Amino acid sequence: MSASPDTLNRATGLHLPGFARLSCLIAQPVLTRVVQRIAKRHPSMFARLGSHRTTDFLIDPVELPFALHLRPDPQALVLRAVPRHAAPRAGATIRGKFLLLLELIDSEEDGDAAFFSRDLEVTGDTEAVVRLRNALDDVDGSIAEETAEMFGPAGRAILARLRRAYPT
Repeated sequence: MSASPDTLNRATGLHLPGFARLSCLIAQPVLTRVVQRIAKRHPSMFARLGSHRTTDFLIDPVELPFALHLRPDPQALVLRAVPRHAAPRAGATIRGKFLLLLELIDSEEDGDAAFFSRDLEVTGDTEAVVRLRNALDDVDGSIAEETAEMFGPAGRAILARLRRAYPT
């Protein structure tokens, strides 16, 4: 029997607001660097979003101590780690395990199958989520690999390790 992410968070202390805030502070410089680089390298991605460029998305990797707030507006781009209890109101929420979300970014996982198997939860503006998915599908190559490459051999090793060992 496997424990739910909520049970794991309680057992490890990941639900504590102080831990979530600290995790956000640590993750934020990396997130800022990543989102700026991806936006610079793939500006056409934003055209696919249409009016949903200004939608606030909450991306919630359930076993991490924080969620991600994304506003894919190239004029005011936001990707920030937020404690769940302080998350902004989102037009759409995408919730699932971290590796599943990573695989969805790179189109390595079928989003529809993940949704219907209940491994992925989508709430709010589903049209915005579909537009985001289509924009990501149009990216040539792997966003995860581009991100890992930004951090050299250590980044590539971490991504390889995640893909091999992370429970899905």
